[in-house]
Amino acid sequence: MNADTSPSAVNDELNPGCLPAWDRADLPEPLPFGLINLFKTIGPGAILLAAAIGGGEWIAGPLATKEFGRGILWIATVAVILQTIFNLEAIRYTLYTGEPIVTGFMRLKPGKLFWAWFYILIGVAQLATPALAAACGAVLFAEFFGRLPKGDGDVAIQHWIATGIILFTVALLLSGKSIERVLERLSWAMIVFIFGFLITVNILFVPFNDWRKTIEGFIGLQPTHGHIELVLLATFAATAGSGGLGNLAISNWFRDKGFGMGALSGAIGNALTGDHTPVKPIGTTFPITPDNMRRWHVWWRYTVLDQVALWAFGCILGMFLNVNLAAALIPANVELKGMAAGTYQAQFMAERLWSGFWHLALLNGFWILFSTHLGNTDVLVRMVSDISWVAFPRIRKWPESRLYATLLIILTTWAVFAVRFGTVIQLFEVLGVIACPIMAIASLQILRVNTQFLPKELRPALWRRIGLVTCSIVYGGLTIALIVKLLR
Repeated sequence: MNADTSPSAVNDELNPGCLPAWDRADLPEPLPFGLINLFKTIGPGAILLAAAIGGGEWIAGPLATKEFGRGILWIATVAVILQTIFNLEAIRYTLYTGEPIVTGFMRLKPGKLFWAWFYILIGVAQLATPALAAACGAVLFAEFFGRLPKGDGDVAIQHWIATGIILFTVALLLSGKSIERVLERLSWAMIVFIFGFLITVNILFVPFNDWRKTIEGFIGLQPTHGHIELVLLATFAATAGSGGLGNLAISNWFRDKGFGMGALSGAIGNALTGDHTPVKPIGTTFPITPDNMRRWHVWWRYTVLDQVALWAFGCILGMFLNVNLAAALIPANVELKGMAAGTYQAQFMAERLWSGFWHLALLNGFWILFSTHLGNTDVLVRMVSDISWVAFPRIRKWPESRLYATLLIILTTWAVFAVRFGTVIQLFEVLGVIACPIMAIASLQILRVNTQFLPKELRPALWRRIGLVTCSIVYGGLTIALIVKLLR
């Protein structure tokens, strides 16, 4: 039976906050739960995993392990657990309303314009400087020249390579009818290659005793050493999962994939192919009926498997395989700087077994870093597009796909210059450090949104609410410590 779709019927149930009331319809029917349908349905977790398994695994993880020992790895375990709760609760709102979670934030006081500008500005601060494109440039330079860039001449070549990577990313994002579908297919391909290579070389080169030590590190049974460097620690804690804006973007991808009420909200198409699928700035909710609750539970099972079995497990496995390899192959007296960990591993494997491992290891490093750069580029453009689409009504005279393409070109032009603003590790630390306040603030906003705008039957359980508060405390504490250090 169809429910009343009038705004008054919606307002009688829930206050919509600072935005107009939602439309009303029944929850779309998901595919029957099963293994085949599972692989047909899930996918956003693959995009987020491909975007997550980048700088944290290739740069921050080996650096932190080398500096502080395997005992620091329990932080990655805690980070992924907290970010999994964060992601699932962000998606919960999208399944019920068809709106990305940041649209839910704009329903909170002081209103849409305040939160729109806040997330646009902090998102640009985190991701507009293309740290991972610079890292890709360094890896490809090492592949072509057999070493890392050193002098100004080498760095200039690296920057030109990074510029090519940035432009290639634009071409990929605008190569299909659906941006989300393009990302999903590319992400699955990169995940298969990356994990296939990492599992193989870990089996070939890492003794069993090192596997044991790394496992103990992830569960807190290994000691740490050295002086804890706060910026590196914060970067590691943020990028062990996705870190910041990427975690928020998962709800945007779930909407575009058509999960739950997202099936009624539209998706960002490709302006170059003329695919201007309408995207609704205001979502649609469903009445609490037995049929809708049955559908909800099926959608939620798919969601949990996408985020826990695919994303969270993939993040832990990716970090484990990278740091396990680095800790086993890199001697204690070798000083690592930025990209040196991956290059050292490539050289070690090439000398010990087969020269082709130099190229394979660097190719794997490229795909690890490029997958994150590709995901980060879409995250920033997608978030700014969706936020603007809701907050600034005049923009809606354009299709959102055209807005996405326009912002992509603008931010790409900026990135071509910004990639020259610092070293790889400096740019990457900016990304990681700014992720901490985003996680701290957004965790509490998700808790507020899910307890204010969702019916009581769909609100998160107490332990999930505690998880969100813990997430805010952890990343808020790191933010405060970083600010105190800066002021001193």
